[in-house]
Amino acid sequence: MASTTPSSLSGASKLGIPSLFVIGAVCMYVGAAIGVFLFDTAPPAAVAWLRGFGAALVLLAWRRPWRARAGAGGAWTMRRAGTAAAFGGATIGMNVMFYEAIARLPLGAAVAIEFLGPIAVAAAGSRKRADVCALLLVVCGVGAIASAQFDGGEVGLVGIAFALGSAALWAAYIVLGKTVADAGRGLDDMAAGFAIASVILAAPLFGPFALTHVGVLGDWRIWVLGLGVGLLSSVVPYVLDQYVLVRVGRARFALLLALLPATATVVGAVVLTQVPTSLEALGIVAVIAAVVVTGLPDRRGRGSVEIPPP
Repeated sequence: MASTTPSSLSGASKLGIPSLFVIGAVCMYVGAAIGVFLFDTAPPAAVAWLRGFGAALVLLAWRRPWRARAGAGGAWTMRRAGTAAAFGGATIGMNVMFYEAIARLPLGAAVAIEFLGPIAVAAAGSRKRADVCALLLVVCGVGAIASAQFDGGEVGLVGIAFALGSAALWAAYIVLGKTVADAGRGLDDMAAGFAIASVILAAPLFGPFALTHVGVLGDWRIWVLGLGVGLLSSVVPYVLDQYVLVRVGRARFALLLALLPATATVVGAVVLTQVPTSLEALGIVAVIAAVVVTGLPDRRGRGSVEIPPP
């Protein structure tokens, strides 16, 4: 989401930059896997709130966005704060839907379904055949994954519905994130947005769990785990994504994003012992192909579509 100026990279850099992206992806989905383990203690919505709250604490301590001045990215205004809060709210809402999905679906399958959101947004604003082809591929992939979940009965279908909700909120994240990034103050606004949204959403997301499990508020372990999930799943991947995005350009970055469903599938298999079925694997491969298609350069040398990190 940051401004990009592709630079010439040495052979070592070309190898190192994608490695940073993979590290960010692994951190994100290891954090998600930790979230799955937390479901034994707290419901998915409460875990998602803990992730946003943990990320807010880390970002506030690092960025201290209240120090903003008119000459350093712009002073805070009601409009800026409102946009940041909407961005933070969309992100936490996306995480709520995602956590509700992975409480019912394999991690790799849920991540693959999520890509329907950004690819649909891109295809809606484009007339290129590649974008339409990508949309058809991702729809076929989601269809294959959905078919594999029918054996899971109602639980699997509800999981698909939550994953589709996460996809829709990823689309909102793209629109709001672009507004924040275009202003050139992404990390500061992300810090403030997460903080504001965490306060506003504390009652509906974490409140019911806290009221029925009062003792948890004094349990330092759940707060430390929430901080860890926020750091691993939000802060580290976002910072590394921005670093990579600036250095490789959007077209190559879109190709790197194709690694996300594969990375999530591997983490799910290794950490959560979620081995995909044949249909799920076919659907995940179709989604990966769709993301690759979006990253292929057109005749002017630019990527077919822009998909920012989740």
